[in-house]
Amino acid sequence: MTDQELKELVASLAVAQKETDLRQKETERLVQETSLQLRETDRAVAEFRQSQSQANEELREIIKELKTQIGGLGNKFGEFSEGMAIPSLVEILAKQFKAEQIIEPKQVRKGADEIELDLIGASNGGARLVVAAEVKSVLNVRELKKFLRNLSRFFEFFPQFKGYKLYGVLAAVQSSKEMDRAAVAQGIGLARMHGDIFRLKVPSGFRPKDFAAKPA
Repeated sequence: MTDQELKELVASLAVAQKETDLRQKETERLVQETSLQLRETDRAVAEFRQSQSQANEELREIIKELKTQIGGLGNKFGEFSEGMAIPSLVEILAKQFKAEQIIEPKQVRKGADEIELDLIGASNGGARLVVAAEVKSVLNVRELKKFLRNLSRFFEFFPQFKGYKLYGVLAAVQSSKEMDRAAVAQGIGLARMHGDIFRLKVPSGFRPKDFAAKPA
């Protein structure tokens, strides 16, 4: 290799090294930019998650408040319904079932168990009967089953009426035709609103079931 060829080789290697250095610097710059973008992305994701968490917490608080308000409205509606129905129920118990004694027991506890009834009407004469009555703002399957259960354990909470016939009366503000028929089919006297009072709504020939009688 001549001196000239050696000089040219050295020069070309120097040029190649310079280009390599430039490419390395460009690569390092791109790596730095990518790293910066990744940090910015991580920060943006963290901020989004934080804002989303705050939004979810605020939404949960709103839903909780709405449930509280709705529950309060339901309680007020129930109290309003009960206030309208009680006078009519007293009249029904007195006139239809000849009740001489009217009791408003509300909640009665026995140990850890309890029963809730709105009215009890009792006739202590020859008939010796007692009527358990409840007001339902909305009569549905759940509320009907609950009332039937109360009737099944009535004498556990009111042993003073053992030996009496036991009837049940429901006053419903809202109820479907199907639920009306279901209640009557169980032998329950159903009272529905007519104008501003409640009246018994039972078919002709209806005979209330004596829930004290043992099944045959």
